[in-house]
Amino acid sequence: MEKIAFATLGCKLNYAETSTYERGFAAAGMEVVGWDSPADIYLINTCAVTEHAEKKSRNLIRRAHRLSPGAAIIVTGCSAHLRKDEISALEGVSRVFGTGEKSLVVPETLSLVRGTTFKADVMDTFPAYSSGERTRSFLKVQDGCNNFCSYCTVPFARGRSRNIPVCEAVRLAREIASKGIREIVLTGVNTGDFGRSTGESFLSLLQALDGVEGIERYRISSIEPNLITEEVVDWIASGTKFLPHFHIPLQSGSDTVLATARRKYDTALFASRIDYIRSRMERPGSLKVFFGIDVIAGLPGETDELFMETYNFLEQRIKPAFIHVFPYSRRPGTAAASMPGQVREQVKTERVRKLEELCASLNSQFVEANRGLKARVLWESSDHGGVMSGFTENYIRVERPYDPALSGQITEVTI
Repeated sequence: MEKIAFATLGCKLNYAETSTYERGFAAAGMEVVGWDSPADIYLINTCAVTEHAEKKSRNLIRRAHRLSPGAAIIVTGCSAHLRKDEISALEGVSRVFGTGEKSLVVPETLSLVRGTTFKADVMDTFPAYSSGERTRSFLKVQDGCNNFCSYCTVPFARGRSRNIPVCEAVRLAREIASKGIREIVLTGVNTGDFGRSTGESFLSLLQALDGVEGIERYRISSIEPNLITEEVVDWIASGTKFLPHFHIPLQSGSDTVLATARRKYDTALFASRIDYIRSRMERPGSLKVFFGIDVIAGLPGETDELFMETYNFLEQRIKPAFIHVFPYSRRPGTAAASMPGQVREQVKTERVRKLEELCASLNSQFVEANRGLKARVLWESSDHGGVMSGFTENYIRVERPYDPALSGQITEVTI
């Protein structure tokens, strides 16, 4: 039996895609082994969001070649698309798949190592979902982006915004449910832009998925603030399987920096969306809405004063439950790479530190605001020294003594 090992860098989309490749190779009779094990094939799903991620991708390729010099090394993902010629030239690399070739990864690799012929259609949007976790799966419903923000390579690496049809999303959700998984996280590059390539709407997707039997909870990942409509919020708040948990990119709390970054909103619109969600989904005695906010520290032109606008906007106005902080990484080919006002690395590092400290403080406040409230927890199967954990609807991790009978079950607790 041929052995194949996987390595994945980057976002949840990449992990969903790798899981889909893994299921395909396993169905073809291959044995999946750990990354550090000798293998016949190594598949590396790369990331290009930062210079560090691209360097790590190249290092993984070299490491795989050292482990098994005769193995086939297959490379896909964003860095593979943007640096196809450079990666193809690395020693040991057998095949590099770009953005539009993801549906060919399994059949072409099988053809390469087994000498067989294959027939496969190139899919505009590669359907994918993560597996391996007993309680939760990330379902990719959308890919690509049309925004072309000044700092971002995603439109170049993943292409224009497109999506799978609603019926395909429902089919995949049913497949996930058949594996005993109870919760789905909807994911995409720009999830709220769903429907652009099929003429459907994001709300129609949510409504269709809400009816899938076996899935009891949904979360929405990475939705732009300008795409969160009142209609969507009102429907979620009406009593659905969609949880009070939103992952929303802000990137900067300074209107000056947002304009330079070519974002599609300003701080007033962002704050109004947060306010509306809270007004519709929070009631006295109910759980507080979890907001996870993306912020980039050190975008070009971000002075100390403009950074403090972001800091104060988060601390005093938005008060999210969590801040995902990233230092700005200068990416070749983007407009921001040649902009004046590039921020020194040590300044970025200090700003990241300050935002991470703010995150810790805001998260503690969020947990305290929910203490004593009733919540429903989906328990995970891991046993950590006699303790198991799970997440509430609004993404607070809670613990209890380990009970194997509760794995994958949802029970009510007092936080």
